[in-house]
Amino acid sequence: MKVQEVIDLILEDSCGETRVENTCDRLASGDPNQEVTGIVTSFMATVDVVKEAIAAGANLIITHEPTYFTGNDELEWLQQDPIYLAKKKLIDDHSIAIWRYHDHMHMAGTDRIYDGLICQLGWSDRLAEENKPWVYVIEPTTVGELAEVLKEKLSMNVLQMVGRPDMVCSRIGVLVGGGSLGLGREQMPMELMRDQNLDVMICGEILEWTLCAYVNDAVMLGMNKAMLVVGHERSEEWGMKHMADWLQLLVGGTPVSFVDAKEPFQYL
Repeated sequence: MKVQEVIDLILEDSCGETRVENTCDRLASGDPNQEVTGIVTSFMATVDVVKEAIAAGANLIITHEPTYFTGNDELEWLQQDPIYLAKKKLIDDHSIAIWRYHDHMHMAGTDRIYDGLICQLGWSDRLAEENKPWVYVIEPTTVGELAEVLKEKLSMNVLQMVGRPDMVCSRIGVLVGGGSLGLGREQMPMELMRDQNLDVMICGEILEWTLCAYVNDAVMLGMNKAMLVVGHERSEEWGMKHMADWLQLLVGGTPVSFVDAKEPFQYL
């Protein structure tokens, strides 16, 4: 099976004949006509992920986010950059194809990044409204206890919180990755929290003057609101873990494995 054949299978399975014209879903490296020896799925093709793919005998990495440090993998500014050149040499020396699967993954019949996260959390039966993967109703718990669940399920040591850890919560909003920035409308996360009467919002990325400030002011006014920040990578990695399972069914005998890109931060 060739790289392009794998890509076509994924796109058809995700969106049928629908395609995004101006998409970031394209090859960052490699030849679309090369034979695939194995596939690795991961949130990002970091150097360590590339090395793990090589060790596994895989020559196609499917990544959700960019490989070369900007949203559209722009290369002109990198031509003399030593980090880019060293990473590119590693990739080229081992004939690794890297394909980004982002736009079509989010626009599939159900958003497949959310699918993976919710599967990881065990909340598949907690969705408040069908086909709207933003609001979940869980058994009443405290924000602190919810934080411990997230740390365990998402393999985290720490996370950020706005609010009171002893506050009881049940209606939970989830905005993965950059979705918590508002997707072009800064007010969107606050509107969602207000209109859906959410107790807690679980976020990927944040801006401190938008949802963070909204929840912080609510707490200062004595309202029962809270926010838990898990970060972009920890909120989206699980979609790529889940992908390895459904992709294996599409590609038959071609080996598929998941490699965790891991949270980029260390905490001192």
